[in-house]
Amino acid sequence: MTNSIALTLLKCPQCSTPVPADENEVAWVCATCGAGLQLTDSGLAPLAVHWAAPRPGSRADRWRPFWVFAGAARFSRRESYSGHTDPEPLWNNTLHFYVPAYACPLAQMLSLGAGLTQRQPALQAAAPPGPLTGCSFLPDDARRALEFVVLTIEAARPDKLKSVAFDLQLSPPELWVLPFAGDQPLV
Repeated sequence: MTNSIALTLLKCPQCSTPVPADENEVAWVCATCGAGLQLTDSGLAPLAVHWAAPRPGSRADRWRPFWVFAGAARFSRRESYSGHTDPEPLWNNTLHFYVPAYACPLAQMLSLGAGLTQRQPALQAAAPPGPLTGCSFLPDDARRALEFVVLTIEAARPDKLKSVAFDLQLSPPELWVLPFAGDQPLV
């Protein structure tokens, strides 16, 4: 029995325009009709893609895709080396959780995800400044990475985290493309 690999040209399901996909990319916006597209096990599927407006008075030099989840982190246990302590008060609210959807070092992914999750910027939609590029992180992988974002926030507290148990209750993610100046998000 011979296994073979079949290559399939990706075409927009709405207008049949070929999708110029880089090797590791998993999401795009059609250059002809503007449809958001995501690679799934069964081919291309629709995807809502939003571009965030930069803060007033700032100017972006690049745009980076992020998976943004709405939801909550519910803690059943948090213990530090000084005893049981309450989790970060941030978790008492419904939040937006952020995970970079582009390839970056783990430390940068956690730093950006934790920083944006703690800051809770108000995302305002803007007109797309250009094509969506570099989206290489699948939503399911982002969901798993989000647990590390929560742990990063809790571990940064001064009480020296010993153990924790929590559950994430999340909506399906949305893809937001955030403005950056250098390595700093401008939202």
